[in-house]
Amino acid sequence: MSIEISLQSVFLCREVIVTVLLPLGFSDAENYPLVLFNDGQDFGALRMAETAAALQSAEKIAPCVIVGIHANHARIYEYGTAHQPDYAGRGNKAGLTTSFVLEELLPYLAHHYHTAAHDITYAGCSLGGLMALDAVWNHPEVFSKAGTFSGSLWWRQKALDEGYSAADRIMHRQIRDAERVAPLSFWFQCGTRDEYDDRDGDGVIDSIQDTLECIVELERKGYAWGRDVCYVEVKEGMHNPETWAKVLPDFLVWVSGRAGKA
Repeated sequence: MSIEISLQSVFLCREVIVTVLLPLGFSDAENYPLVLFNDGQDFGALRMAETAAALQSAEKIAPCVIVGIHANHARIYEYGTAHQPDYAGRGNKAGLTTSFVLEELLPYLAHHYHTAAHDITYAGCSLGGLMALDAVWNHPEVFSKAGTFSGSLWWRQKALDEGYSAADRIMHRQIRDAERVAPLSFWFQCGTRDEYDDRDGDGVIDSIQDTLECIVELERKGYAWGRDVCYVEVKEGMHNPETWAKVLPDFLVWVSGRAGKA
């Protein structure tokens, strides 16, 4: 069942549209895992409802509530890394979006749809993927898993023509500078045709390089490839919902922890 709700956010000073996908056989007597996505306005293109229903019917995923936060014309400012905008001032409201999620949306979902208050998955595509990863990394007391589809991990504090170096990538630096880490799990996806830019001319497109080097930072903190980190590279995959829809079933199975089970 798909439900569209509208929440008035004090933090964002606007009405936020949210799509809620309830599992088959939803019951008020049960509590459900929550899988939260940014860019809920793209659920149709991602085939989110059909995919989740088919996987649950086949018992490949456990019943869960899937929620999509709709972005609007201010997306480039409301999504990003909460503590710091990029060099062009984009993402300067990402902290407000994080507050909306933590203090307004999650309590509402827990009250009305019996979703978990903790151990929540947060995911997104492109800039929405960066936003989700940032929130999970900084709030491990709430979230347990992050899903980043073609994430905007290039997000940087200096422009390429202003003396940029790899150390200027904001998400990478957050991970590198962390003194303590929490038990978290990460899922990353990139397509080999996500883009064509290759800023250092090494033959690897920037989106793949930024993702793999973000994983390296996680590994340096003790997270293990294959145990805590899953990476999916889609041959000929592009930066679009069609590619992300193809890998969505694998992601939802990974979230549910039912990979390899009948």
